[in-house]
Amino acid sequence: MLNLIVSGASGRMGNRIIALAGDIENLKLIGALERKDSADLGKDIGSITGIGETGVRVTDSVGAIPEKGDVLVDFSSPSATIACLKSLANEPIPVVIGTTGFSKDEIEYIKLYAQNTPCVFAPNMSVGINLLLRILMDIAKVTGDDYDVEIIEAHHRLKKDAPSGTAMKMAQVLASALGRDLEESAVYARHGLIGERTNREIGIQTIRAGDIVGEHTVLFGGLGERIEITHKASSRDTFARGAIKAALWVHKQTPGLYDMQDVLGLK
Repeated sequence: MLNLIVSGASGRMGNRIIALAGDIENLKLIGALERKDSADLGKDIGSITGIGETGVRVTDSVGAIPEKGDVLVDFSSPSATIACLKSLANEPIPVVIGTTGFSKDEIEYIKLYAQNTPCVFAPNMSVGINLLLRILMDIAKVTGDDYDVEIIEAHHRLKKDAPSGTAMKMAQVLASALGRDLEESAVYARHGLIGERTNREIGIQTIRAGDIVGEHTVLFGGLGERIEITHKASSRDTFARGAIKAALWVHKQTPGLYDMQDVLGLK
């Protein structure tokens, strides 16, 4: 039996992971973490997610969980993620991190943590997106500088970071395939008299509206034709199932930093 802890348990993703985890054989929810000022502290997480009483109370620290966890899945906030990893420093357990919006220093700390225990760190846990990342690299290697590359992403109005972590991962994959420095090539907004587009740009545009779960389109624009590849998520369960798959996988791995490409065997 694999003991599961979910960080960001009251959030949209945490809710779905907890709800779906109950149907997975050999997976037992033992902990639900939230921030220190959460109104849900002390409540049974089942009453929050709508799955009925579970006996698992929401707490703000791993140390308050009565059983030892085997794997932790994190969909919280960058600061909460890092705080959680630091609390596990003396007794590290495998982690799956789907949180986005990390700073460079925070990413370096995640890498440091992964030196001692396996860690899956991915901005998007869906099978479709990770297949798309593989396809994007193949297309970019063929089209090269002859096709302009633009990424358009759309999410719900409550999403805090922009561009999305998935869009940035796409941009990183494309920049690598095209032999470009993303910091130099990325264009996040266009306004006014900007002049002609260069063939080295990677456009990354953001839309925030309503309850959009997540949509990403990559456009390769050539002379006389264009290629558009789009992924649309209609339910967060897609990401939740991917996170659970990663949790079951990472527990069996050696220390190191992995992503969903590793989990799905796409490397």
